[in-house]
Amino acid sequence: MNQSRRTTPKSPVIRSGSGQVWNQSSSSASKSSSGSVYGLQHMNQQPVVKKQISFFGRLARVLTCSADIAANDEDRTPTPPIESFSNNSVGSNKNLSHSVSSTSSTSSKAYDGLQGTDELSFHDICKATGTFSAANMIGEGGFGTVYKGTLKNGSVIAIKRAKKNNYEKGIPVEFKNEILTLSKIEHLNLVRFYGFIEHDDERIILVEYISNGTLREHLDGKRGNGLEIGERLDIMIDVAHAVTYLHTYTDQPIIHRDIKSSNILINDKLRAKVADFGFARIKIEDADATHISTQVRGTAGYMDPEYITTYQLTDRSDVYSFGVLLIELVTGRYPIEPNKPNNEKLTIQWALQRLRRGEVVLAMDPKLRRNPPSMMVIEKVLRLARQCLAPTKKSRPPMQKCAEILWRIRKDYHEHVDVMAAANHSIQVPQVDARKNRLEYFGIEDSSGQRFQSA
Repeated sequence: MNQSRRTTPKSPVIRSGSGQVWNQSSSSASKSSSGSVYGLQHMNQQPVVKKQISFFGRLARVLTCSADIAANDEDRTPTPPIESFSNNSVGSNKNLSHSVSSTSSTSSKAYDGLQGTDELSFHDICKATGTFSAANMIGEGGFGTVYKGTLKNGSVIAIKRAKKNNYEKGIPVEFKNEILTLSKIEHLNLVRFYGFIEHDDERIILVEYISNGTLREHLDGKRGNGLEIGERLDIMIDVAHAVTYLHTYTDQPIIHRDIKSSNILINDKLRAKVADFGFARIKIEDADATHISTQVRGTAGYMDPEYITTYQLTDRSDVYSFGVLLIELVTGRYPIEPNKPNNEKLTIQWALQRLRRGEVVLAMDPKLRRNPPSMMVIEKVLRLARQCLAPTKKSRPPMQKCAEILWRIRKDYHEHVDVMAAANHSIQVPQVDARKNRLEYFGIEDSSGQRFQSA
């Protein structure tokens, strides 16, 4: 069996499982007003060429690894060819192009999805975020901080600002990965990419703003009024569609590598969008390769144990993480619960044990209603999760199969709900006002000193 080029594995790099929205941490605001912006332009616009520096030459200097940058690359793999940013390989995001000048200050004239915006500079981003005010902070993690920004035309976007000390040795892997991945994808259940800015030691990514927090915040009760089982089922299907698209329908398969509840954003209609592509891998090796040999990346509790032990990454590693997410949605618990009894610390083991014993009601999130339709959903979702969490990748279903199973579960759920509604329906009987009848037909009024006696 063909395999991809193997690299020398390093020790695993694992994120903590706390409720992060992105992979970020804060940094101080810069006062400079100039900057370079890379955005999405219309296909009929020609790349700007200044003097004798070609478009692709300048773009290669920005996005490919120099010797110093490559020394920090987690996977020691060459950067995908520049053609991966061409109009032919962007997929549905066909407006991708870049303005280039001979100076360090560059700007993009148009952003796909941000109609009416002119050039955006680092100064514009500072104004949009109140100079990166804490009041506009909406997420924080190891790589940088995410802010809500309001542009001068009223558009609201999310602004991911990378931690400055990550750039001492060049463009880091996560920033490069996120841009390469986001530029290739466009799907209803994935956050939309608008562009990125480089200005001195600042690296900023501009993406779609999702106003209703993360899935983990909803499960914790920090957002919304609690998710009912039907809403949770919709979210499962949304995530399955997004990951299926990444694995199957992009020009080159993309492995997300960090599917978890804090990377699932929820919109006002309680539908899900997958975010944070800092750990994503684009499969650019031999098409016949069975896996990618790479350093381990991910979040504790969600990571494929076979990937951890063999350093072999496949799309089934995302399927394993998705199985953990399914159990998280069913139970409401974190994957690792250090304060629980020993037999409940690892949520997936505890939940699947409840399934084996026929005690699925004990695995249900206490916030969920107990009724036959919800019990049916819980049992079927746990059975699917058990398939996704199989010890070996060969035993796990592809993500597309997971989506199909979830569609059938949702169909069965709605049929059960309709049957229950029909069974509970009763003929409307006119209500009788006894006091009014006593007065009208017998002339008897109620009083504190009298009791009505039946004939």
